[in-house]
Amino acid sequence: MDVKKAQTEGKVLSNRELNRALLARQMLLSRVKLPILEAIEKLVGMQAQSPNAPYFGLWSRIEDFRHEELSGLLRERQLVRMALMRSTLHLVTARDALRLRPLLQPVMDRSLKGAFGKQLQGVDQEALAAAGRELVEKEPMTFHELGIRLSKHGSGLDPEAAAGVVRNRIPLVQIPPRGIWGEGGQALHTSVETWLSRPLSSKSEPEWLIRRYLAAFGPATVKDIQVWSGLTRISEDIKSLCPHLVTFRNERGEKLFDLPDAPRPDAETPSAPRFLGEFDNMLLSYADRGRVMEDSYRKRVFTSNGIIRATILIDGFVVGTWKLTNSRNCGVLHINSFRGLSMQERDALSEEGARMLHFAGAHAAASEIIFTNS
Repeated sequence: MDVKKAQTEGKVLSNRELNRALLARQMLLSRVKLPILEAIEKLVGMQAQSPNAPYFGLWSRIEDFRHEELSGLLRERQLVRMALMRSTLHLVTARDALRLRPLLQPVMDRSLKGAFGKQLQGVDQEALAAAGRELVEKEPMTFHELGIRLSKHGSGLDPEAAAGVVRNRIPLVQIPPRGIWGEGGQALHTSVETWLSRPLSSKSEPEWLIRRYLAAFGPATVKDIQVWSGLTRISEDIKSLCPHLVTFRNERGEKLFDLPDAPRPDAETPSAPRFLGEFDNMLLSYADRGRVMEDSYRKRVFTSNGIIRATILIDGFVVGTWKLTNSRNCGVLHINSFRGLSMQERDALSEEGARMLHFAGAHAAASEIIFTNS
């Protein structure tokens, strides 16, 4: 055993230490000067069910971030929006899209079976997926339109199930203007190979995926990695990586794996207030979210209809939610805290919130911040 492994083996990391490690890797201890593509790759993509959420997430992480830069990268096909980890929509670089999507096919298969398993019994899914690929590569379309077109071709399935087969078996991307700041439009899909004019990676790289996760979210348990990715049975991959990893324990005694040289700041490292967008991966990438949020707050952030609200961090931990509204050309930031805020915390949130209001609606005639407590 080398010296570094000997020093960490069995060492217990507190929730605050894990929190600071996470904030450092997520670029939330202080804003960074990085190109957008590099920042998104450091994060292994960003959750993107809400089209504007990645804009707010990057604004909180990158110095002088401007939304038109991100929109431009989407239009230039250097970034794409597609279903990946957990079979959910992510914003990733083109390079990562082509490497990640083949690794996550088992996740997509399990999602398809869970949603439409009974309806798909006896269905030739391969032929249906091929027919769907041909349609979307000829003309990008919505899932609704795709399902109707496939049903008319005699799939025998209802449109939603037919489109679900294509969504989960063919690597599809949502194309602009979906995801472009300030623009609307339905989500139109085509294959990633057609959109990028490049093939998917043919390599099997589970160890690469695990390293990427640890660099962005570690130290972490095997279960954490599975929750983030949606993959199962990764213990053997972890085992083969062990000579290149260090291990710790959390406060519950569970083994944590990490990259030897990844940042693990002191627990008392200062952390300024931050605003996270909806569905931020900080809240979705662990079996236990104790390093970033009290369990008692979960139902206030994770709604019954599957929405994960935009949250505020004070001292690195979730203490409330936020949302923006517009009224008569006035941008309003609503901050709802789950506990009492000190005057210093309130002032710091107000300062950061005023900057965010300017980012979100630079041309608004006025702005206002409203605090509530629940």
